[in-house]
Order: sequence, then C-alpha cells, then structure tokens
Amino acid sequence: MGERIDVGDRLISYQDVLRLDTREVPKHISQESRGSFDFDEAPIDIYISREWHEREKQNLWKRVWQLACREEHIPEVGDHYVYEIAGLSYLIVRSAPDEIRAFPNACLHRGRQLKDYAGRCSEIRCPFHAMTWDLDGNLKRIPAPWEFEHIDPERFTLPQVSVGTWAGFVFLNPDPDAEPLSTFLGDLPEHFAKWDFENRYVEVHVSKLLRCNWKVAQEAFMECWHAAATHPQTVPYAAFGVCQVDCYDNFARFITPSEVVGPMMPWDPSTEDMLRATLDVREDEELPVQLEPGETARSFVVRNTREKWRGFLGDKIDEWADCELVDNFTYTVFPNIMPWGGVHKICYRFRPNGDDHRTCIMDVFYIAPFTGERPPPADEVKLGFDDPFSSVSALGIVGNILDQDCFNMEKVQFGLETTAKPTVTFASYQEDNLKWMQRLLRRYVEGR
Repeated sequence: MGERIDVGDRLISYQDVLRLDTREVPKHISQESRGSFDFDEAPIDIYISREWHEREKQNLWKRVWQLACREEHIPEVGDHYVYEIAGLSYLIVRSAPDEIRAFPNACLHRGRQLKDYAGRCSEIRCPFHAMTWDLDGNLKRIPAPWEFEHIDPERFTLPQVSVGTWAGFVFLNPDPDAEPLSTFLGDLPEHFAKWDFENRYVEVHVSKLLRCNWKVAQEAFMECWHAAATHPQTVPYAAFGVCQVDCYDNFARFITPSEVVGPMMPWDPSTEDMLRATLDVREDEELPVQLEPGETARSFVVRNTREKWRGFLGDKIDEWADCELVDNFTYTVFPNIMPWGGVHKICYRFRPNGDDHRTCIMDVFYIAPFTGERPPPADEVKLGFDDPFSSVSALGIVGNILDQDCFNMEKVQFGLETTAKPTVTFASYQEDNLKWMQRLLRRYVEGR
C-alpha cells in the first residue's frame, strides 16, 4: 500500500511529508510557518487593467532581468536571436566566442527593425537603407555618407542592453542601472549547481497563445493543490496540498512529494495503482514494469530514474538524493520563468502577447541532458489559441496535463472581468509564493 506513518497535530514540513501519510493534515498552521507576507489578497486590476499593463511595460519589462534564449541558440560568432516582450524587441548577438551583446532591435536611422528572426550574420545591416554596424554595435558603414556629415560615427553606436548568463540561459535587462544578474539571482545558482543545466540543451520548445493575462497563466503553475480538481489522474501518486513552499529574494519554489499518498486522495491506492497513474497505464492494460520484492512505487521510480540518468552523469548520479530523482522542485524566478529542478526537464516562460494585456504567450522548454556532442536546439513549435499542447507528440503525457491547465485559464480571465469582488484571495500557506510574486510585482510597478 502507499507509504504511511501516522502524524499528530503538528506542522508539516517537506521532510515530514516523505515520512508520513499526508492525508493526516495538521489542524492548524502557525503564522510563523506562513512566512512574513502581510496581505492575503491582490486587486483584480493587475490582471484586467490596461493602465496596469502600461505601467508593467515601463516599470517591469524595462527594468527587470528576463530570460531571452539559451546559449545554444547562439553558439557561433555572428549568431543572433530576436527576443520580444510586451511590444518591445531586442537583438541578442554572439559578438565573440566568449561574449554576448544585446541591443534594442531598431535602426538608429529611421527605426526599422534590424532583424526579423534568428540567424547568423557577419555584420548588423538594416534592410531599409543598409546602415551597418559591426557585431559589437559600432557604426561600420553609412551609404551616401555625405548625407550624414552631421552624425558623429563614434557616437552613432547601437545602444547596449545588459546581458548575463546563468545555467546556459541568456538573460537581458534594458535598465542601464541594472544590478548584475548574479546579484539578482542570489542563491539560485547554488540550488541548481548539482543539476548541471549548463550541460543540457533545448530538446523541445513549444509556445502557445492563451486568452488570458500572463499572470493568470503563470499563477496556475505556481501552486499544486489545484491538481485534485484539474488533474485528477495525477492524484494517486503525488501529495498535493502539502507542498513545501519557500520564498527567497527574487526566486521562490514549491516541492511536491511524489509516489506518496496525499491528503487530497479519497482512497488508499496500492503500489500498482500509483504506478499505473505515474506511467499512464489503463486498468485493462498490463503494467509494463517489474517491481523487486517489497519495492514501493517511490523506491521503484527512484531506482529506475537513477539508472536512466547514470547514462548521462555516470556515478555522479549517486550524489543525488532520492527526492531529486522523484519529487517536483518547481522554481519561479521573478518575474516570469519557472525552471524545474532535479531530473525534471521542464522550464516555463510567460509573456504578454505583444501589446495585448488580455492574451499571453506560454513557452514550454524541455532542457535535457545529452551525451557526446551538444545537439542543436529544437525548433520552436508555435501553437495558436485553439491548438492543444497534446498535438505536439514530443511533449508526451505532459501535453495532456497542460491542456487541462489551459482549460481553466480563459475562464479565469473571463471571471475576473465579470466578478463584483475587487480582489483575488490567496491560501494561507500553499500560495505563499503567489503572495511573494505579488509583493515583488508591486515593488517594481508601484515602487512599494
């Protein structure tokens, strides 16, 4: 049967969850365990107001570190990538083997977008009049230079945007006074050090248009206790409702124990029940795996995952704890990316859909390990509003789960536009990271 130990009336920590029958929920949670958040609600204007969107454009997207691409998108000198956010466009260029630069994607002559899509170039040449800069952004050539004697070539350089890298991800920040990326990330690199994201690659990239504000979409993935209603097929193998939630300066996380019985499970699943749910095997199908004598669902997943990853990491995989092989470590890096830790490959990104505050783009990346030479990054698969994630076979069973999430999002946006209640209300503990998100958002947008 499911791994179970009774628990008395006390606080549940993540370590406790791995030792107990999590259906025994504590009768109270102390204020101390909730963190230091001083509000449990947020105004609905942040999801539906055009004015708030305009303030985000000026005070958030022009001031915060944000994920633009992966280093493998621009591996060679001259490779470039176009990143767009809230009606803004930036050009990221590999200007030297060990140097990446970024510029607003606009010609200094008449403002034409310099690059329309990713590619490789030996110089940055505007398609309109052929004004040209070198890869460092220095002015290289002006056709009909006698027409521009009033221009100082040394001062007619492309303005630079701050660039930083972490774990193979390329970040940019348009704020000329931005703090270094390393300062912004704080202790996050230490959390991910063992998981070696630098030596992974983009195995899958799917982007999808959603009819909701970007925060509505992102917040749907920042807590896990919705799974009992939204993803009932996952309930037999995950302890939803008792995740550990941790909030740091500019990142937060929640940890969902897997292959243990959770408090939102109304019946007692057997080991076979848990594995059928994990592997998506129907009742009328034979379970395609063989358990060792006395093995639980959790120990089975740990054993098999460790051996699978041994092919990528060798004996280094023995340094990983069991929880890193089976549980979900879901991080949020403010404001809009969600890399998963451990053996999980998932990374989400959420952005406004151009200048439309009522629709957004959700990016799903699989950041996967590899052996031998680094594979090229997968091409982006672009899905429209009515194209399901499950239509992309490379996503596997995750595509079906994402479709279940998307089913809620448009309805949430509609409900927020309709409700007479001026706020949304957050749970006392399981949604602490949503409150953390709201606090940082208001700090940037409102200067609180």
